[in-house]
Amino acid sequence: MTDFKNLVQNRRSHRNFAHAEISPEDLQTILRAALMSPTSKNQRNWKFVVVEDPELLQKLSEAKDAGAAFIAKAPIAVVVLGNSTENDCWIEDASIAAITMQYQAEELGIGSCWAQMRGRGLSDGVSANEVIRGLLNIPENYSVLCVVAFGLKCDERKPQNEEKLKWEQVQVGPF
Repeated sequence: MTDFKNLVQNRRSHRNFAHAEISPEDLQTILRAALMSPTSKNQRNWKFVVVEDPELLQKLSEAKDAGAAFIAKAPIAVVVLGNSTENDCWIEDASIAAITMQYQAEELGIGSCWAQMRGRGLSDGVSANEVIRGLLNIPENYSVLCVVAFGLKCDERKPQNEEKLKWEQVQVGPF
């Protein structure tokens, strides 16, 4: 297991993926991490929709005007949903699950990238939430937070530069 300090430093977004499948075991490990992620009051009322169909991946990549084209290039994407009618912390809970999947993927050597969908949409006024809800038959009580694309990395990215950390963003004590 990679130590967490190095894992955090090395996890970078990847928008280009090799033409190779992710093994079922690796996908299960990534989803297991999401299912173990912490939630408010241990409610666990998120859902994860795994999409492997290339046609659906293409349509997901077009659910908003910009910033999601990489989804069409991925072998797998996970749509992260939260139950907005039962959980006032659904955004936080779903966000924690999404990044937990990304850290698990990194530890497995799998690249990932988050595509924000909540609050995004198309220039004609249709929200990404509406588009994705229609594509995947999502029940009304669930809202789409993001789509995380996963695939084997076909590029190398340098680790985060320790010297560029903005320590001035940390406030100790009151302002």
